[in-house]
Amino acid sequence: MAGALAPRWAKAGHEIFVGGRTISKARQLADVVGGHAGTLREAAEFGDVCLLATSGEGLAATIEAAGGTQGALRGKVIVDCGNAVYLRDFSQVRWDGRSLAEQAEFLAMGSYVVKAFNLCAADVWRMDPPVFDGRALAVPYCGAEEAKQVVRPLIESLGCRAVDIGGLSQARHLEAMAIVMINILRNGFGLTTVFNLIPDQN
Repeated sequence: MAGALAPRWAKAGHEIFVGGRTISKARQLADVVGGHAGTLREAAEFGDVCLLATSGEGLAATIEAAGGTQGALRGKVIVDCGNAVYLRDFSQVRWDGRSLAEQAEFLAMGSYVVKAFNLCAADVWRMDPPVFDGRALAVPYCGAEEAKQVVRPLIESLGCRAVDIGGLSQARHLEAMAIVMINILRNGFGLTTVFNLIPDQN
């Protein structure tokens, strides 16, 4: 997801810092987007907005490495594009109703998490722009009001239509929708298969 979204945002004029547990991998992506690379902690300190692109099982370790449990992400907007599912054995879905986004906001003290980009595979975000049947892709997002105002332009810069669905508690429903979408993809549909909101034209 980071490899799909970061180049699009760099093209839109945003300065990118790629953080990772493996610095060499972070540098590879940074070279592609013309950005900086370093540790997760350095990325957290650099950015006004941080993309959290990790599996559910890697959430706590990622937030810890970024310094989130020590306040390094205080006041930052975090965009969470993940889902609270166990992808290595999807037949054993481990989801207790708490969203990954809510867990991230709890762990990253003082941060503001916005849930977005979790309903599509990475291939969709590499499309420039993501258009289906002549319609821009609708991207549901949720979180605190001020944080959503920061994230909305990031969604729109991809050529998508931002759809505000409320506060961060709505992330639980977005992640439940993602479970359905992941199952659809695993049943043989192509990786650019999406659900797209089609508004009533009347």
